[in-house]
Amino acid sequence: MHCKKILVLIPLCLAVGFFGCSKAEKNVEAPKQEEITKNLVPAKTEITGQNFSAELSDLKVAMTVDTASKEIVETPRLTGNIKITNRSKDIMDVQAATLEYLDEAGKPIAFKSGEKISKVSPYWLKIIQPGATLEGSIDATIPRAAIKEKALGKIEITLVYIPSPLKRETLTLPQKIE
Repeated sequence: MHCKKILVLIPLCLAVGFFGCSKAEKNVEAPKQEEITKNLVPAKTEITGQNFSAELSDLKVAMTVDTASKEIVETPRLTGNIKITNRSKDIMDVQAATLEYLDEAGKPIAFKSGEKISKVSPYWLKIIQPGATLEGSIDATIPRAAIKEKALGKIEITLVYIPSPLKRETLTLPQKIE
């Protein structure tokens, strides 16, 4: 008799456990942030300077946005490709490349406090022979104000380079002791 109660009670408990758990509603939360990518216009730009020309292409801004408030959560990133051509007759030893973001009036758009600032990575910067081309990628931050207020009018690229390797010259002065 005692065994019959146990045999009936065990399946009953299991049935209540399975059916009770399966009816519980699970709340699936929507993502609170989303990654948005916008293309910069024009898609390809060529700039010519005195000693070099630079071509920027596939420029995109990636930003993380809060889905509820539509606010930019993290500092946006500018990505793309850069091609630098040495137009001079000297060897160019490219030391650095910096980007400055300007509004329509030509005034710099500053980073606000708390925003991450990262410059163009120097890993692809090197010596360029006359007429040769150097290709690399851009992965740098861009101020929120440039995106949020649609204030971006221009991007200024500055290349720091040494026109040619160190040259040495020896001068011999004809001197005698009398």
